[in-house]
Amino acid sequence: MWFATANIQKNGDNHCRRALAIVINFSEIRIMESSVLRLARKPIENVRVGFIGLGMRGPGAVERFISLEHATVAALCDLYPGPVADAQKILSSHGCAPAKEFVGPDAWKRLCELPDLDLVYVAAPWQLHAAMGVYAMECGKNVALEVPAATTVEECWALVDTAERTRMHCMMLENSCYDSFEMTCLRMAREGVFGDIVHVEGGYCHNLSTYWDKYRDDWSMRFSAEHHGDVYPTHGIGPLCQLLDIHRGDKLSYLVSMDSAAIAGQAAADSRYGAGNVSFSNGDITSTLIRTARGRSILLQHSVMTPQPYSRLYRIYGTGGYANKYPVPGFVFDSGKEYMPEEEVSALLKRYKHPVWQELEEKALTVGGHNGIDYIMDYRLVECLHKGLPLDMDVYDAAEWSSIVELSEKSILGGSVPVQVPDFTRGR
Repeated sequence: MWFATANIQKNGDNHCRRALAIVINFSEIRIMESSVLRLARKPIENVRVGFIGLGMRGPGAVERFISLEHATVAALCDLYPGPVADAQKILSSHGCAPAKEFVGPDAWKRLCELPDLDLVYVAAPWQLHAAMGVYAMECGKNVALEVPAATTVEECWALVDTAERTRMHCMMLENSCYDSFEMTCLRMAREGVFGDIVHVEGGYCHNLSTYWDKYRDDWSMRFSAEHHGDVYPTHGIGPLCQLLDIHRGDKLSYLVSMDSAAIAGQAAADSRYGAGNVSFSNGDITSTLIRTARGRSILLQHSVMTPQPYSRLYRIYGTGGYANKYPVPGFVFDSGKEYMPEEEVSALLKRYKHPVWQELEEKALTVGGHNGIDYIMDYRLVECLHKGLPLDMDVYDAAEWSSIVELSEKSILGGSVPVQVPDFTRGR
């Protein structure tokens, strides 16, 4: 049920009219301000960016932003001084002015408080994303959060509530949504090539067992040891939600999750921490089924412990056609039973190549970042801020996709029971 009222609020010397509503959802009562769907803010001539977290992904982001015409790296922050110094060397090597430095446990707050920042770019550990995002918006900054944007439903709501109250952008940095194949299929879907899409599949299938010590710190390994569920769902779910127009005509309704035994995961924990010192909770493979309000279904898989080639699955089942990305791109249309010949696939991908890739492919492949998708993601973020356009992905996307972390765990711990996915747009 919805009950709306109007309110005039005073904010400093400015008067603004905001629509307030009370949403009654079961036993929960929430007070909300006006929606940030399709939020557009004043154009920013030069986007001044502050980076929090300069470990694995942060340095690459700093280097990419140097190549963006309407952006300036203005501030750098990390828990330790070494990564900040290394990032300064990146700036120096490209002839850029040094950025302001922030080092230490609470230094990220001081960065967010800078008066001359437009965007805070967070590449810290998962568990810190939501708190940093909320604080940045409270400080009047747009924020971009690495994936997942949050690890609990409560954190997801905090991001939504804060974005609606502050009217600041909050985008999750889901680079898979900018992959050339995914964007081409998105264009094909929008033009009706697949007919009515009835089922899609995605995931994160990537053997990380040899990566824990070399690339990943204890925070990610420990999180998987302490939790069941799909702890890293957004690479899979993001492009699929765009295909299905989630919160743009459809919404996620409920999910059911199941995991396998944690055999390889426990062996990895024993190898790292000593046998018997850590009990590893997360199953080697987690499968999640989601049903949408319009009756479409989604299959997600999370599998990072067993031997396997990299895959995000990415399969589309429509009344007029089928597509898959892995192990090689393939299409089947109409009543066909066989894959389209390779030369026809190449022609199809060329015909429907997304305009963004048509424009930016050469530069994206030169700058790099996961075969150019990181560059295109950052380019689009800055372009939208520079031109005052709505972002490609909003805070509701961040909340919907990230909520699967906790919701899948709840389903598993309840014996694979159905769990409702919150409507973070509150019925809009």
